Amino acid sequence: MKHILIINAGQSFAHSSGKFNKTVTQHTVAFFERFMDVEVKVTTISEGYDKEKEVEKFVWADCIIYHTPMWWFQVPNGFKTYIDEVFTAGHGKGIYRNDGRRSENPDINYGTGGMLQGRKYMVTSSWNAPKTAFTLPGEFFKQTSVDEGPLFGFHRMNAFASLEKLESFHFHDVEKNADILRDMQAYENHLEKVFTEIITEKLIS
Repeated sequence: MKHILIINAGQSFAHSSGKFNKTVTQHTVAFFERFMDVEVKVTTISEGYDKEKEVEKFVWADCIIYHTPMWWFQVPNGFKTYIDEVFTAGHGKGIYRNDGRRSENPDINYGTGGMLQGRKYMVTSSWNAPKTAFTLPGEFFKQTSVDEGPLFGFHRMNAFASLEKLESFHFHDVEKNADILRDMQAYENHLEKVFTEIITEKLIS
């Protein structure tokens, strides 16, 4: 049995309603329902959560899939609160043991105290910014990718817990030029590429 934890970080705030990430979450659940021996749990942060039970879910999962919008080039406040509360609650309980250093040589090995070895994670993000804002010379993000720029710290957070990164997927221009059918088809193709082989093998040895 393979265990998949999906975290929907969409939330209602100002002109955002959280509908897009709800749709992405629904498509993710539908994708994994096609496989036998796969159990899926979904946390929708805006509906509330128990931080201790969320820690248990991280320990239970073979793979964590995060779905998040990007607000002002960062994850939403509700998602950040979730991370702060759940990862802190996971100290010594399965997410991380310590920062990995030893007192005799505190200059090395920072970030090696995670406890989620053997597990993987994937993140999707949704943007008003077009993809070209990240790729074209002279455009806003100076040819720095989402993963190497705005989400760099997010990826280091997961590495701190010893999670292994899978290829991300980023939705662009979802406010002014959204095309749900096109975007969901591209996303499903991504899931096929990333998970079809993985899901048929044991994720945790």
